[in-house]
Amino acid sequence: MALLEIRAARRVFVTPEGGRVAALDGVDLDVGANEFVTLLGPSGCGKTTLLRSISGFEALNGGSIALDGADLSKLPPFRRPVNTVFQSYALFGHMSVARNVGYALEVRGVAKGQREAKVAEALEKVGLDGMGARRPSQLSGGQRQRVALARSIIAEPRLLLLDEPLSALDRNLRQQMQLELKALQARLGIAFVFVTHDQEEALTMSDRIVVMRAGKIEQIGPPRDIYRRPKNRFVADFIGETNLFDLTVERIEGSEARARTPEGVELVLPSQGLVAGQAVTAVLRPADFTLAAAGLAGTVTRAVYLGQDLHLFVQPAGGGAEIRVTARDGAAAPSAGDAVHLAHDPAAVHVLEAA
Repeated sequence: MALLEIRAARRVFVTPEGGRVAALDGVDLDVGANEFVTLLGPSGCGKTTLLRSISGFEALNGGSIALDGADLSKLPPFRRPVNTVFQSYALFGHMSVARNVGYALEVRGVAKGQREAKVAEALEKVGLDGMGARRPSQLSGGQRQRVALARSIIAEPRLLLLDEPLSALDRNLRQQMQLELKALQARLGIAFVFVTHDQEEALTMSDRIVVMRAGKIEQIGPPRDIYRRPKNRFVADFIGETNLFDLTVERIEGSEARARTPEGVELVLPSQGLVAGQAVTAVLRPADFTLAAAGLAGTVTRAVYLGQDLHLFVQPAGGGAEIRVTARDGAAAPSAGDAVHLAHDPAAVHVLEAA
């Protein structure tokens, strides 16, 4: 049985103009014990509303939320066996790190000796042992985020909710904290539900990703499935860099199908499930194309240096949308204005489900 069970969750807000917006529109989701699930989507898609509904800060207009089989709907936030880590840290500046972490236990009247032992254990888990006497102002951004995490796990919640907790950090620290947070989740053995709009962050950390749009779930799956086998154009376009081709299948040749865009760009697709004359949309990631001696002809319009890689924008000779290609940087790497040929492995092509 799933740890968290959400069924037909609906939350409607009234706009200042008197309209109604469904921030959640019939959401179904299960989260397993010790699973890292990320809610991903653009601003306004409903991911934070869903998180706040789980924690009790938003009341559903319909549907249910259960934890370990117990209905949470009638429990106030402070009675729910979940904790939330916010983007803003929300630490008490006048308190030491140790007191910040143990404040919830202090309010509950836990004995000082027991409280101190739990604080020391929580700080050790997040890599801050020995820093309990410091004030938040004496810590880096990453260390303050760890204090917020320690404060959230000290009460041993069954589920930890994280609302874009890394968005205020610089890129290098953010990447470091992504790996540390995932490792911490594995050590704690509790479920995390993590909210972000950052696709790379979701791919890096998640056991499963929940892609949301306009209050609905578009797709749920492991990061590799979400990236490699998106369900529709929205997911394909939202998750990472991608090339989308609207094609008509011209002929089937065994395990391969030849298809062409209206502008004449030809791609080779896996033929399974396809028939001649069929209209399809195909997905190819920039790294799925390689520079070759022959193949799809085009001209490089822009070359963006990314360190070891070059991000090339290639205009096909026959016209149509530019194709994004990731190539290795080197002495022979093309630059803007160069003529190139592109090749691809048919097995790398993903054909979207029909709308």
